[in-house]
Amino acid sequence: MKLTPELLLSAPSYINAISDRELLLRGNNIPVIENLGVTRDLNESIDLTDNNITVLGNFPQMTRLKTLLISRNRINSINSSSFAKSLPNLEMLVLSNNHLANLADLVPLSQLPNLAYLSLVDNPVTYKDYYRLWVIWQNPHIRVLDFQKVKDAERVRAKELFGTSPDQPTELAAQILGSARTRTFNVDADGSVPGATTTTTTRKEMTEKEKDALRQQLKSATSLAEISRIEQSLKSGYY
Repeated sequence: MKLTPELLLSAPSYINAISDRELLLRGNNIPVIENLGVTRDLNESIDLTDNNITVLGNFPQMTRLKTLLISRNRINSINSSSFAKSLPNLEMLVLSNNHLANLADLVPLSQLPNLAYLSLVDNPVTYKDYYRLWVIWQNPHIRVLDFQKVKDAERVRAKELFGTSPDQPTELAAQILGSARTRTFNVDADGSVPGATTTTTTRKEMTEKEKDALRQQLKSATSLAEISRIEQSLKSGYY
């Protein structure tokens, strides 16, 4: 179902438990974020849980928005050119159960100056080495990550690994940031790359029989890398 002006104007809007006005758009099979300008930036919270969105972006300027709930979608990328600029006062972002897979995919979140609460639970990226410390280093204002309070010791360790400031990254941080730059391109609202001619890898959705086969492989896996790879595939449902 498209996120049409008609759907937006008919969607429930109410005062939530923390006295913010919340727009409820969950469970509509929405594939693309669009037309949110018709809401006239009246909401402090938007709930887009349980849809089919693949790209996090295409928001209009929404200076009042503080909370974005967008779990259980199919998000595999974040628009680096517009997402943070459109939502300058976002404080809470719940991205649980999506398809973000690499540390480089998370770099656009570092442009959110007020981000304090972030959940990436059940994204493949959470199994990557240095995941938690990378997010803490990239987002110095973060207070709670994946429902766990960020500790001072984690902030210290993150700076040791990645650098005391973004202007002076360590070699490890530079490698990850370099990867992010190679992944930066303009995308249309549906996630396609205008004029792209390069071949991209298509992820294949697994059948139940293939999932059972992977579960058997998991029982006999001998390395952490192999276990992590199999668990990621089972959680996402895709090869």
